[in-house]
Amino acid sequence: MSAGGGDPLDGFDTTIHAPHRLRICALLEGAGEAEFALVQNQLGLSASALSKHVTVLMDAGYVEQRKAVRDTRQRVWLRLTRQGRTAYQGHLTALRAIVEPSDPAP
Repeated sequence: MSAGGGDPLDGFDTTIHAPHRLRICALLEGAGEAEFALVQNQLGLSASALSKHVTVLMDAGYVEQRKAVRDTRQRVWLRLTRQGRTAYQGHLTALRAIVEPSDPAP
């Protein structure tokens, strides 16, 4: 741990780290907002499995959903919250710190 408290591993987030939740965050980071069915299709998950992962992310304050009727059916759109985007970026920084070699000693 660095003296200044700037340890990049501080951003490691076990909520995001679960593989499907990490993929959900990555997809939403790139898309901004995505319909539940699109996320389900892209990740190859059942609706119930995706719903469980989204609930965990929502409970953490990382994802929010918007419901609306479209084509006479209720649709759900997902997006990262500001807190979720910050947590996701911090987690990526922590992962990079783990996998990238540190600067060699002179």
